[in-house]
Amino acid sequence: MPAPPRDLALRLDAAGAPATVSVAEVMALKCGAAVAALVAALAAAAVLPGRLGPAAILGAPAGAFVGPDAWLARGARRRRDAMAAELPEVLDLLHVAVSAGLPAVRALREVGRRRSGPLAAELLSAADRVTLGVPRAQALGRLTRRCPLEGVAALVAAIARSERHGAPLAPALRALAADARAQRAQRVRERAARAAPQIQLVVALLLVPAVMLLVGACLSAAVLAQ
Repeated sequence: MPAPPRDLALRLDAAGAPATVSVAEVMALKCGAAVAALVAALAAAAVLPGRLGPAAILGAPAGAFVGPDAWLARGARRRRDAMAAELPEVLDLLHVAVSAGLPAVRALREVGRRRSGPLAAELLSAADRVTLGVPRAQALGRLTRRCPLEGVAALVAAIARSERHGAPLAPALRALAADARAQRAQRVRERAARAAPQIQLVVALLLVPAVMLLVGACLSAAVLAQ
């Protein structure tokens, strides 16, 4: 079995894979899928015409081997988008909890327990790990790996800075929440800008031909009436 890529563990965390899924298991899955695809390609190559048989023998194992990587990338992207949409409200709630006097880890637990979503689940998991005796730096580092957002990294840095230097955490959380809302609004504007050409394409392909058909029908009716 080939050596795993160096970033495979990070990609597993970013995709939200359970802790029971190891890098070795993923590599075994990739190799097993490649072998199964090779066997299927060898069976199909006998009936494929021309050069399709050798191409299938070469391409099928490669595609099966990189298939799990594509699945991880898609899962990580969808999970990151969901967390980015959730981040401003989570930071607002953390600011309220810290301003009310709760310590940082307790605030993470309360917000994670009262909200749904992948980000809230990771906050609750990090707080539970600290409660079970995992070093705080290790639990927060895992939170950063499983939530690859700038806002989460800044949140972890603010918590560490508050514990190390005694700096108040509430102002930092308020600023992070405002920044997260601004970034979400920017993403919405960018999606709207990308949607404008698509809307114009729909109008050009559907509305304009419909109008031309209506005009043609009217002209045909006028000609036939004469």
